[in-house]
Amino acid sequence: MTDTSDTRSADSEVQAPRRSRLLRLMRYLPLIAPVLLWAVPCGVLLYTGQHWPLPVTLVGTALFVLGLVVMPLAMGRGHGRRQQDRAAIVGDTLLGASWVLFTWSVLLGVLLRLALTVAGVGESQDRARIVTWAVLGTTAVLLAWGYAEARRVPRVRRLDVQLPRLGTGLDGLRVALITDTHYGPLDRARWSERVCETVNTLEADLVCHTGDIADGTAERRRAQAVPLGTVQATQARVYVTGNHEYYSEAQGWVDLMDELGWKPLRNRHLLVERGGDTLVVAGVDDVTAESSGLAGHRANLAGALDGADPDLPVLLLAHQPKFVDRAAADGIDLQLSGHTHGGQIWPFHHLVRIDQPALAGLSRHGTRTLLYTSRGTGFWGPPFRVFAPSEITLLVLRSPQPPTSP
Repeated sequence: MTDTSDTRSADSEVQAPRRSRLLRLMRYLPLIAPVLLWAVPCGVLLYTGQHWPLPVTLVGTALFVLGLVVMPLAMGRGHGRRQQDRAAIVGDTLLGASWVLFTWSVLLGVLLRLALTVAGVGESQDRARIVTWAVLGTTAVLLAWGYAEARRVPRVRRLDVQLPRLGTGLDGLRVALITDTHYGPLDRARWSERVCETVNTLEADLVCHTGDIADGTAERRRAQAVPLGTVQATQARVYVTGNHEYYSEAQGWVDLMDELGWKPLRNRHLLVERGGDTLVVAGVDDVTAESSGLAGHRANLAGALDGADPDLPVLLLAHQPKFVDRAAADGIDLQLSGHTHGGQIWPFHHLVRIDQPALAGLSRHGTRTLLYTSRGTGFWGPPFRVFAPSEITLLVLRSPQPPTSP
């Protein structure tokens, strides 16, 4: 577990201007990123001393240009107004493939070439061609593995979380967390069923979904989401909105989850009682809700806790980890979040950390507040997960004092 309580304030003051500059730079990424993702590998693999036969160079260049043109067009058709699923699949797949190819073109293009030069392996052309085949081979292996990782049912990650204010009657409360299922263009209805079957084996008291259910409206993705109605919990099933709901008629998702038997915690709370002790389970809309323009949707922690006894421990559901600043200021005991996907495709996690205070796992913020950030249950966009495995999480809440024996 990471403890940020001592250094967070000082670090935030130093990093604020740097983060602001990086965020401004990221505004231009949609324009320059496609060019870099395709131009850099093209140069590294074809034009850095390989001296390929002319037909190979021409065909290779044509493929890179085709990728550069098709990827943004397909993504525009797939995720824009037209919402064409086939186009989204093509565009997203090309995005993931180009990211992996770009990453390893840079890494192996520099490090492997340097190692070969220092070792005196072959002539310049030989080293250049070795780098090309190494990049292509590494990319192919990682994409095949990453696709299998993305499409499988996530492994269960189990951990105990001690909450100092948790009463002994609630010691051992089992909380299952799924998040970022991102039902989308690739039909994953069967995958959804298997995820829910796995959750049910955990015999959880409380099951939480912290948003980003799908990419698309509830009407469009209903078949993939319906298995969520089979999830079982002894106490409650609770849900909060993520940012992607606000791209796809969020109220429709709130209504569908309510229909499936989940309790949407839209700036409200419920109480979980056991053994004479009580836990407040609260939830807030995503931080992007207010800017969505949807009436009544915004992140309102005060509203979520309205009427709750301040002496009781609080478990808060908030889609994005960065809400933890507000949670810590209000003395929340434990916040559950998703959103980051653990980076999804390495090394994208470095960009995620610009915007979020935590990438994955358990971290401490302030004197009391713990944050658990899930790497997510599904995937967004590119159907790949590279060095960022998905998860279903089982958190067992612990009291400082174990329950007394009868």
